[in-house]
Amino acid sequence: MIHRLDPETRSKIAAGEVVTRPASVVVELVENALDADAETIEIGVDGDGTERIRVVDDGHGMSEENAALAVEHHTTSKLWDADDIETVETLGFRGEALPSIATVARLEVTTNAGTTRGTRVVVDDGEKSIHPAGRGRGTTVDVTGLFADRPARKKSLASPKAEFARISSVVSRYALTRPDVRFVLRHDDHETLTTPGTGRFSDAMLAVYGRDAASHASTFEATQTVALADETGTVDVDGILCHPDVTRSRRDHVHVSVNGRTVADSKIRRAVVDGYGSLLPDGREPVAVVRVSVPPAWVDHNVHPAKAEIEFRDTDAVTEVVESSVRDALSTADLRRSGELAMDLDTSLEPVTASSVFDDVRVIGRFRGLYLLCEAGDELLVLDQHAAHERVNYERLRDAVESAGIESVPIDPPESVSLTSTDAALLEANRDLVDALGFRVAEFGGDTYRVEAVPAPLGRPFAPSALADVVADVAAGDTPDPRDTLLKDLACHPSIKAGDDLSDEDASRLVERLGSCETPYTCPHGRPTVLSIDESTFVRGFGRRSGRRRS
Repeated sequence: MIHRLDPETRSKIAAGEVVTRPASVVVELVENALDADAETIEIGVDGDGTERIRVVDDGHGMSEENAALAVEHHTTSKLWDADDIETVETLGFRGEALPSIATVARLEVTTNAGTTRGTRVVVDDGEKSIHPAGRGRGTTVDVTGLFADRPARKKSLASPKAEFARISSVVSRYALTRPDVRFVLRHDDHETLTTPGTGRFSDAMLAVYGRDAASHASTFEATQTVALADETGTVDVDGILCHPDVTRSRRDHVHVSVNGRTVADSKIRRAVVDGYGSLLPDGREPVAVVRVSVPPAWVDHNVHPAKAEIEFRDTDAVTEVVESSVRDALSTADLRRSGELAMDLDTSLEPVTASSVFDDVRVIGRFRGLYLLCEAGDELLVLDQHAAHERVNYERLRDAVESAGIESVPIDPPESVSLTSTDAALLEANRDLVDALGFRVAEFGGDTYRVEAVPAPLGRPFAPSALADVVADVAAGDTPDPRDTLLKDLACHPSIKAGDDLSDEDASRLVERLGSCETPYTCPHGRPTVLSIDESTFVRGFGRRSGRRRS
């Protein structure tokens, strides 16, 4: 039942602008549909979303009385008094979504709670009208002319393709974290995403990321009891984790929900990545879906005006459970890696003619298949073999590109690459820049593209599957030179990995080549390549007077 919130409750709700762009309309309407226990949610978008957004669900719907109240400010069926804010279990609770949308667009709500006749409520230019309507159980919301009377807000939006990419990202996140609900997303009457709603994470992963990711992923679930200062509660974690051979360049593909709400919580995402530990290649991020459930009183959804952030009563306790659950799940998964080492040592570690800052360094051992131990006068150098090889590869690639540009090579026959609906929208919004980086891409149907040519600096072709990473990096716009990001990624993939066994000759050549680099002491991503332990450290540790050999 929908009712008006009392003044005390309204004063305790974090106020803020609910509708800032088309994607925020979709968030509010999808969350309302989920709160109504919908089993199918269909989202239709015309253009950038300002023309029209339609969300159709088969949830429990509303009576005429409730529908009329739902479009008024400070009305809700999800809170009864101020105390409920501390234990809210629904996605929406402010009672502001529909009226806020109605202030910036024409709003039409057609709904039926399962009776013989439905109701249509229209709010246009502040005027509300109510009419009988034919509709089965559920709710349809049509939003048209968004920001029509707010030209400054409309002008601040990105391109239509970029705005739709935001919407696609929203729907994909909920589709992954709610595999029990069938989602359909259409753009200009073209279906871009459909999930089956079977309740299986693997089916949702297949629909969003394609067969390659879904076939290299494992579901997991874990429950741990956590004791806080004054009470004990249960933290449940479940989801699906792609194996470390399926990665992305950005952490955007770690999808997290807390008590059903998708959130961009950096601490939880960090815990997921930490759970992968050293399994991930340097500079790469996992593809994962992780749902966290905690007692409602342990999490505050009311810390951000748009519900984009949350606050835990004990963040460390929750993140520890997430990290250990992910680590345990991966420890039992089949994570065997296959494939040959590209950009082989014979070419990337060929002898150098220039002087090296490590000319007098001698390799004396190895540790855990990760580090080379080197003697350099009175110091022991510990060299990260992957970071070192990455630096060597990167500078070779950079020098080649500076002198000859990024060469493209044809893929014959062209290779099909499946993108998420979000990445497909980003590709279309940034196609000129992607072309300039050396990719030649043609549409093949749906979100599948034919990669006809790839960049190949130094004659080393990029894998066609790297298209998704390149699109994400370009669209992020947080690097002044997308070509440089491309080269860093290319340098990382073929570099020596943890556990790769180097011969004595290869180890010595790696040290020599690193010493000839322009920036030998960090990898392209800024991590150190070499650590130094002075002899005096051992002298102090062993209680010697000096480091010279003596009995």
